[in-house]
Amino acid sequence: MRIVIGADHAGFPLKGLVIDQLRAWGHAIDDVGTHSTEPVDFPDVAQALCAKILAGSADRGIMVCGTGVGACIAANKIPGIRAALCHDVYSARQCVEHDDVNVMCVGAQIVGDQLAYDLIKAYLAAEFSTEEHFRRRVAKLAELERRAAEQFGSGTGMPAR
Repeated sequence: MRIVIGADHAGFPLKGLVIDQLRAWGHAIDDVGTHSTEPVDFPDVAQALCAKILAGSADRGIMVCGTGVGACIAANKIPGIRAALCHDVYSARQCVEHDDVNVMCVGAQIVGDQLAYDLIKAYLAAEFSTEEHFRRRVAKLAELERRAAEQFGSGTGMPAR
């Protein structure tokens, strides 16, 4: 599988371990950064990662930041991306099976390397269900994105804080 991976500075150490494991499992890896512990902004990394998925050059994405929360928020701002924060194996599998998630977010300060490997293994092995009710719900998510784009344009209309 073609995997794109990205991390902010808090996720950088875990990202390196994950890349090594993914390669050992035979996956092709596209690393969009960061490449050090120097501070970076996770929205920039999320944008680069999601662009690879939307362009079709990656099958799935993995974002690693301190808690995974910021990475998940950033990725979900991009139409066509369905990101999930996963800190347990059940969610890592079910997010793909039920919600067709294409970006898994992990918190490096929350999970260790061994749990991260288990999460990623479950995420990558999962396939989107063919059951109609799951397909219908994911289609409704796409419709929400379309309506929001029509109603609000490229922004939400909300002022920045």
